[in-house]
Amino acid sequence: MTVTASDLELYMGSDTINSSRADLLIAQATLLCESVVTPLPAAADVVIISAAARAYSNPQGVTAESVGPYNVQRPWAGIYLTKAERAALRRMAGSGGAFSVDPTPAKAGPGNAWAQVPLSPLDIETQYPFFGDWDQPTP
Repeated sequence: MTVTASDLELYMGSDTINSSRADLLIAQATLLCESVVTPLPAAADVVIISAAARAYSNPQGVTAESVGPYNVQRPWAGIYLTKAERAALRRMAGSGGAFSVDPTPAKAGPGNAWAQVPLSPLDIETQYPFFGDWDQPTP
């Protein structure tokens, strides 16, 4: 699904939306999303419409406002993706999750020396002499 100006209008609950401005913001939101993951997953429309609606409804990027004496903060103007939206895009694309790596060599097994674990300090001294006394030179 591709996000359209009419989708943005419905999302925002407005009957009077500037379709040219909406199309521009949707195109910019799409480019931002593509900078996080490419190709975009089908579910990325959720993030695209959210970012476009945020920019459409608050073009100045105002995050705080007081009435008297008047005070306003504008840390970011324009269109942007939140940290949660970037993470959602990565999850939708199948990346960004936790994973594990098995460090065991592929050839490890019962017959390999690698898999034989010494059971006592004597085994360590006889099988692995380089783990001996560090003060004495090895023969």
